[in-house]
Amino acid sequence: MKEPSDEIVMRQVADGNLDLLKVLFNRHHKHVYNYLYKMSGDKMLSEDLTQDVFYKLIKYRSSYKNGSFVSWLFTIARNNLKSHFTRDAKHHEDISVLEYKSVENRDNKQEDYSHLQNALNKLDAMDREMVVLNKFQEIRYEELAEIIGSTPGAVKTRICRILKKLKGYYLESI
Repeated sequence: MKEPSDEIVMRQVADGNLDLLKVLFNRHHKHVYNYLYKMSGDKMLSEDLTQDVFYKLIKYRSSYKNGSFVSWLFTIARNNLKSHFTRDAKHHEDISVLEYKSVENRDNKQEDYSHLQNALNKLDAMDREMVVLNKFQEIRYEELAEIIGSTPGAVKTRICRILKKLKGYYLESI
C-alpha cells in the first residue's frame, strides 16, 4: 500500500489532525537538521532550530496552501535561520543577516573537517545555501526557485556555476 504524499498529510494536519504531524516529522526532520547544520555549523543550534521549524509548522499550518510541502518546509527553515542570526546579531557581530557561520574549529587550528565542507565554507552564504538545498537535501530546481523567488531556469544555471566554483575550491584544498 502506497503511503500518502506529504501534501496530502499536510492538508490533513492543516485541517486539525495533528497526530499525522509525526509522519511529516519522521520523513523530514533529518533533512531539515542537515540543512541547518550545513548552513550554521553548530549542532546544538541546528537541533534547536529544527525543533522550532516543526513548532512553526504546527503554529502556521493554516497558511499551507496546497503547494509543494518540501518548498514550504524549507522556506520555514530558511526564514528561521535568517531570523536567528538577525535576532542574535549582537552575539554574531561579524555576521550579516545572510552570512551564516562557517564551520570552523576555533580551539584547534588543525583541520578536522572534510575537504568538501572546507570548499563549501569558501562559498558565499547564498551560494552555499543553494547547493546544500539542491544537492544535499535533493530539492528540485522548481521547488528551489519557489523558495528563493526565482525561475527554475535561473536556478539551474546558477547551481551549475556554483558547482564549477565549488569544484575549484575543492581541488585547491586536496
